[in-house]
Amino acid sequence: MTTTAPARPRRPRLAGSHLTPRVLSLAASIAGRHVRDDPVRALLLSGRVLPGPLRGWLRLAGPYGRAATLWGAGERDAALAALSDSPQRLAAFALAVDQPAVAAAAIARLTAAGPVKDRQAVLTARLAWREGRLTEPLADLDGARGTQARRLVATLAAEQQILAGTSPRLPAKAKPAKAASEAPAVPGRVLHLVTDALPATSAGYTIRTHEIVLAQRAAGLDPHVVTRCGYPVTQGRLDGRRLVELDGIPYHRLLPPRMPARVDAAADLGLAMAAELTSRLRPAVLHAASNFANARIALALRERFRLPVVYEVRGFWEDTWLSRHPDADRLADSELYRGNRDLETRCMLAADLVVTLGEAMREEIMARGVPARKILIVPNAVGPDFLSPLPDATALRGELGIGPEEYVAGVVSTLSPYEGIGTLLEATALLRARGVPARALIVGDGTERAALQRQAARAGLAQAAIFTGRVPAAKVREFHALLDVFVVPRRRDRVCQLVTPLKPVEAMASGICVVTSEVKALTEIVKHEVTGALTVPQDPVSLADCLERLFYSPDIRRKLGDNAREWVARERTWALNAARYQDAYARLAAT
Repeated sequence: MTTTAPARPRRPRLAGSHLTPRVLSLAASIAGRHVRDDPVRALLLSGRVLPGPLRGWLRLAGPYGRAATLWGAGERDAALAALSDSPQRLAAFALAVDQPAVAAAAIARLTAAGPVKDRQAVLTARLAWREGRLTEPLADLDGARGTQARRLVATLAAEQQILAGTSPRLPAKAKPAKAASEAPAVPGRVLHLVTDALPATSAGYTIRTHEIVLAQRAAGLDPHVVTRCGYPVTQGRLDGRRLVELDGIPYHRLLPPRMPARVDAAADLGLAMAAELTSRLRPAVLHAASNFANARIALALRERFRLPVVYEVRGFWEDTWLSRHPDADRLADSELYRGNRDLETRCMLAADLVVTLGEAMREEIMARGVPARKILIVPNAVGPDFLSPLPDATALRGELGIGPEEYVAGVVSTLSPYEGIGTLLEATALLRARGVPARALIVGDGTERAALQRQAARAGLAQAAIFTGRVPAAKVREFHALLDVFVVPRRRDRVCQLVTPLKPVEAMASGICVVTSEVKALTEIVKHEVTGALTVPQDPVSLADCLERLFYSPDIRRKLGDNAREWVARERTWALNAARYQDAYARLAAT
């Protein structure tokens, strides 16, 4: 019989949304660390978490505040130009917004004398760190004075310790009592260790987690989820609840009164708190999801509690890091990239089972030396809601001003650089120049939103491109119903070749015609002219030609959409995936 660990008594809350003395203390420690380590980046981060109407107040925060306001509005050249008279300010701001070439040029303009020499050393070290170098910036900081220099030395040293393979440690005083640690595991109970989660963060990663645990519960398992130490306060969410129940699934949070400044100390604290939770819950299996930070904690818990560890590789985060930089080829040989890749590989090799999303990812994992017998593919999938008929879109179409004769091509996504959404905007401009009444619908938010809106305005798409911002997961299908074609215009980046996203599978389940870039991971789900169409990555003409043909061929769109829906219903449901997990856990003697 499955038992439930007793709930902790509720602490008294302050007025507001789940504010507690503990969460306020934690938030203060995190904010203080950001301000001390990099005040410019702290200012930019605060702008991201502030409600929209309050962001304008950043203009009052001096030159950096005015530049941050311009940057947030997508006026990137103007933001950098506003600081051009001060190379020190320009370098600090350019590093905070990930513009290394601008930062390097500004640093070169500094006159290295007196206190400026120390500030220049810090900026030079930060630039090296951004480019994946850790040993070199420590040398740059040798002899530099000041609080920022000392803290940066400590941070870089901690990063080196992590990448060297130093595992998180469980302090003796934090170890569970012997009786608790040796209590029998609850059969079928699974503890999922994840980075972030619903309801605080809505993204493909968090939706996959929730769908997995819902399907596992329906299959008779008893899943629990725990997020990384400090989350969601580390994301600017002042929510002090240590346990949140979502659709009947318990989501546990590890919320200390303060966060250590060093990443290695934070990992130790996260392990101690996860060990206490594991002792109370007594799971039969530890199931960690990307990245290695979660896997390392699960592996350390295995040593303490003698439990099997599943490591679910949902992406290659070192390649996601590369995709954000124009000089990716050079950075692929950097200390940071190689260290992260090696650490991920060590976690895969150490786990009892490795789960991943598709064939391209499985091939990559095998190339790292993980035996094929240890790898299980559990692809992205859908629940029954996505296989039901789409809702009527008439009212929403009217609200957004979409005319009855207009065609809509769109995407639901986090607005990251590698998603290639700029290619969709270029293709839309080409179509309209040809006289095709095309509209682009961009559903989602992210770091690229302001820049994409500026691109749309420059291309004359101010009215033709609709940016909705983030919408609740429950409303995604209402926007699906607006689309004639769902587009996934991903770039050629290595991460796009390897990792299969969730969103196109959801669109295919809805019977929408899907067009994607012809990158390896996407060809696993879209078969050209069978379950969708493929176009040349980063080629707006190829995309425009494909969309024009499909807009004027409703029968072809319908056929491709129907084929896709049938394939998803047959091959890609969370219920099927739950059975895969259940079988895997049974082989690990966890059920």
